[in-house]
Amino acid sequence: MEKESKTIAIISYITVFGTVIAFIMNMNKKDEFAAFHIRQMIGLLFLQFILEFLNMILSFGRVTALIIHAILFIFWIIGLIRAINYSTIPIPIIGEYFQRWFQNLK
Repeated sequence: MEKESKTIAIISYITVFGTVIAFIMNMNKKDEFAAFHIRQMIGLLFLQFILEFLNMILSFGRVTALIIHAILFIFWIIGLIRAINYSTIPIPIIGEYFQRWFQNLK
């Protein structure tokens, strides 16, 4: 079972479509490890959407937008590595919030 939940967790980090597929795959299983990483990725996608929306309205500028994207990419890499290593340590700074905000997604 560990291998299947790890696979679902890794799939969740492969674009929005991977997150949706992982969510559907985990609907019946309700595996907590997979759900943890699905919540992390949904949080990253949500944060990216909000930041893109704010950038559209406020025009952060190219350098600021690049820095934001680099930080989000680093968080994505950290989440993916933790899924590969079968770890449930949240993404730094924001991961705990994602777990609370999306706690109903199991």
